[in-house]
Amino acid sequence: MTTSTKGTGKIPAVLVLEDGRTFRGRAYGAVGETFGEAVFSTGMTGYQETLTDPSYHRQVVVMTAPHVGNTGVNDEDPESARIWVSGYVVRDPARIPSNWRSRRSLDEELRDQGVVGICGVDTRALTRHLRERGAMRVGIFSGNALPDEGTMLAEVRQQPEMQGADLSAQVATKESYVVPAIGEKKFTVAAIDLGIKGMTPHRMAERGIEVHVLPATATAEDVYAVDPDGVFFSNGPGDPATADHAVSVMREVLSRKTPLFGICFGNQILGRALGFGTYKLKYGHRGINQPVQDRTTGKVEITAHNHGFAVDAPLDKVSDTPFGRAEVSHVCLNDDVVEGLQLLDQPAFSVQYHPEAAAGPHDAAYLFDRFVSLMEGQRA
Repeated sequence: MTTSTKGTGKIPAVLVLEDGRTFRGRAYGAVGETFGEAVFSTGMTGYQETLTDPSYHRQVVVMTAPHVGNTGVNDEDPESARIWVSGYVVRDPARIPSNWRSRRSLDEELRDQGVVGICGVDTRALTRHLRERGAMRVGIFSGNALPDEGTMLAEVRQQPEMQGADLSAQVATKESYVVPAIGEKKFTVAAIDLGIKGMTPHRMAERGIEVHVLPATATAEDVYAVDPDGVFFSNGPGDPATADHAVSVMREVLSRKTPLFGICFGNQILGRALGFGTYKLKYGHRGINQPVQDRTTGKVEITAHNHGFAVDAPLDKVSDTPFGRAEVSHVCLNDDVVEGLQLLDQPAFSVQYHPEAAAGPHDAAYLFDRFVSLMEGQRA
C-alpha cells in the first residue's frame, strides 16, 4: 500500500474489483493505492469500532449506511491501537462532524493513519454486486495520475486471496499483558489473542476476572503458567483452516476440561478442535444487526458480526467428538449459518459473533455471565 497524507479535496479515485467492475469517486482519507478483500458492513453506527477491529485486517470495508463520519473520531472508542482495515468505502462522508466527544474528523484520522479510502460512489450498487458475486479482491487507486483500468485490474488480480490466509499472528499482541479485575478478583482467565478487541477483556474484568492476554503463538504451557480458572479464544482475521497451532492449544485445554469460551475466530477454532470443518461464506456477516437464535433458550438476539468463514456442523443432531457430545447452540436466522457450539459433557462453548457490544447491541452480554457460571461450577 502506498499513501500520501496530504489533504484530499476533490482528488479523483477509482475502485476496481477483481471481476472488472469499477466505481469512480473521490479520494477519502489518504491518497495512494491499497488492496484487500472487498466486504460490506451493515451497521448504521459504530464505524470507529469497525475500523479498529483487528478482524478486518487486509479487508476493504464498504459501509452500507450512506452517511458516515457524522460523530467524528474520539479517543475512547477505538478497539485497538490503530485502524486495521486496508481500505474504506463510503457514499456520503460528513462534511462537519458533530459530537461532544469528537476530537477530529474521520477523514483526518484516515489520512493520519495512511488509510486509503474512496467516497462519492454508489455503495448500494456495490453492496448488491458483492451480494450477488461474493466477496472478492479489490483495489482503491487515487491521485491525479491514475493508471489505466487494465493496469489497475492486473494489480488487483495479483493480490493474495483471503482463503488460505494466516493472519492472526500479524494482529495479535507480541507480549503478554494483564487486564486487572474491576473490584474484587474472582477468577483468572488466560485469553489467547488472535485479534482481540479491547472491550472484550474489559467485559470480563467487569465480572471480577483478571485477564492475562497472551500472544497468538502462546503454547499450552504458557496458558497454564498463569493458573487459569478458564481459557478464552478471541476473534481474529484470516482463514481458520490455517490455524493449526491454535487448534492444538485448544485441544490441550479441552483434554484438561478447563472451562473454555471462544468468540468468532475462537468459535471456528473450537469447531476444528472438535473435528468439524470450516468453509468460506459467499459474502460473510458484518454489521451490528444480525438476528441469532440461542437454541438452548429459544431467545432471539440481535448481534454484532464480523466473519467471512463458518463452521460446518450439523444443525439437526448431537455430534460425537473426541471430547464428548457437542451440539450447535446458536444459529443465524437469515441463512442458518452455525453461530455457536457447546459441549454437553464438559464446560466449553463458543459463539461466532461479538458479544462485547462494541459497537453493537447488548443482547449477547449474558454469554460472559455464562462463562462465569462455568468457572463457578468447575470450582465448586
